[in-house]
Order: sequence, then C-alpha cells, then structure tokens
Amino acid sequence: MTTRCAVFGNGSWGTAFAMILADAGCEVTLWGRRQELVDAINDTRTNPEYHPGIELPPNITATTDPAKAAEGADFTVLTVPSQTLRPLLAEWAPLLAPDTVLVSLMKGVELGTAKLMSEVIQEVAEVPAERVAVVSGPNLAPEIMQRQPAASVVACADESAAQRLQAACLTGYFRPYTITDVVGAELGGAVKNVIGVAVGIVDGLGFGDNTKASLITRGLAETTRLGLAMGADPHTFAGLAGMGDLVATCSSPLSRNHTFGLNLGRGMSLAEATAAMRQTAEGVKSCVSVLDLAHRNGVDMPITQTVVDIVHGGKSPRTAVKELMGRSAKPERR
Repeated sequence: MTTRCAVFGNGSWGTAFAMILADAGCEVTLWGRRQELVDAINDTRTNPEYHPGIELPPNITATTDPAKAAEGADFTVLTVPSQTLRPLLAEWAPLLAPDTVLVSLMKGVELGTAKLMSEVIQEVAEVPAERVAVVSGPNLAPEIMQRQPAASVVACADESAAQRLQAACLTGYFRPYTITDVVGAELGGAVKNVIGVAVGIVDGLGFGDNTKASLITRGLAETTRLGLAMGADPHTFAGLAGMGDLVATCSSPLSRNHTFGLNLGRGMSLAEATAAMRQTAEGVKSCVSVLDLAHRNGVDMPITQTVVDIVHGGKSPRTAVKELMGRSAKPERR
C-alpha cells in the first residue's frame, strides 16, 4: 500500500521534503496558502518562488484546501515558521486523519511559553508523544533540491513510528537515521539557528576561522548543557541533529541565520537585516525563547545571551564580542 503524506507549508524546506517523500514512493499533497503558487506547482511542476527551474515529481499535488491535504495522511508534515504553528495547527487539527503521525520540520522554541515544537503539537492537536516525530539535521534545502547526498535524523518516542517515517523518506540521496531522543533533536535544531546568527555576525565583523571554530564549539557546549538539563541524550549533540546541523548552518552561505548575522556584523540595523531576508531566519526570534528556556532550566548560555543583546538589545556587535571574550576564565567542561 502506498504511503500517503500531507506537507503543510510549500516554502523552501517544505517543498524539498515533499520531493524527498515523493522520490521515496509516497503520494504527497503539498498545502500552501497562496493560490497562485499552488497553481504554479500543479501547472509547471516547479515551485517558481523558492526553487525555480527544478522539476518536482509527478506524485506531488498542491492544494490550498487543508482538509484535502490532510485526508487519509499516514504522515502529516508541518513546516511553517515556528511562531505561527499554534494558531495554524488549531485550524488544521480537526481535519487530521485519526492515526496520522505529525512530523515537525520546524526548528524553534515558542515565544512566551518556551515550549518545543513537539510540545506545541501535542498540546494543540491533543495527541500523545508517540504520534509526534521530528526530522532534523544538516539539510539545506537548495542542496536537497539538487538531490545532493545528505543525512538526517528521525526522532520519535515510538521507535516503530520513527522506523515507518524513516522508510517513507529514504532515498538514494537522503539517508535518515532513527533516534528516540525528541528533545535533543529539537534543541539541536533550535539552538543552532542562534549560533548560526552569532557566527554570521563575526563573519561580518571580519574575524577568521579561529573565531568561528571557537563559537561553533562553545555553541555546541551550551546547547548540550541545556539538553542535559532537559533530559536529552548527550550523544544526540555529537550527531546529525547536533554537530551536523550546526556545522551546516554556521558555515554555508545558503544558511538564512548565518546570512542574517552577516548583515548585522557588516553594520545593518535589525530592520535592514530583516528586510534583506526573503525567508524566515528562525534564530532572530528563537534566540529570545531559547534564552527564556535556559533561564527556566538554570543553564548559562552566554553566546545566546550575546545574540539577544545584539539583535534585540541594540548592543554593538564589536562591544558584545569584547564582553563575551572578557568573561571570567573557567574549566572547559562548565
């Protein structure tokens, strides 16, 4: 029997993941809000706004009707900006197939509640943890659309559900691995966006590879500290959802968060850097909610604090970096 998948969100990553599912043999319905883009996907077999010129498989159909997208879906994939998930899912929840597994591609922490996306899904859709999965890893959408080799993790509390999702998105170019550590996978994906902004800032300031390597490594350290406080498996942060995603986000010009930070480091204001972005840089808002989550768990995250100070506090990037470097000395594993 063919696996049926609904993908809610026809942006860059949503379209790329829909292609992965289709290439793996699934029947995919791709939901989007704008009729003109949905029509273009159906009529031209391309997404002209996000991936122009790249042909999509024939087993992808686009629609603006959420009920049509959700009908009979074995997997319901959610790929919208993390801060819009709650109101959108409240609209979609009554339409979901009874036994569908909800799959989060989102990498953020909700403002105000400091909840992970899986927690928001469980709360709004009123489903148990065993029906919520997370896909996370070094998955820059433009490279995926070129079908370049990439790996990722599929995390779910129910290992059999993770294995079913793994089979649904396994292709010759996309290799998913299963884990049961949903918290670790989500934290790795959320915090790497914040560290990506930080690395972009120091790139924009003209600092070199020593600086960037130091930030990436210490960024991973503070992500792991938060993960341990929240019960995550420390091994997750050495894997694809941790170090793998962090390296891609911090080093690639395709990374939205790195690009946003780069513009700030080069002297743009918050408004100018935001206006220069065509797509959402999740780290811009998530840095605040990640810091909130850290405070709630009694965890020190100085790089995250520095990003918040620059992005939302108006602090000069050079001053912020100087203050970060001037912190009191301590052992590495603290």
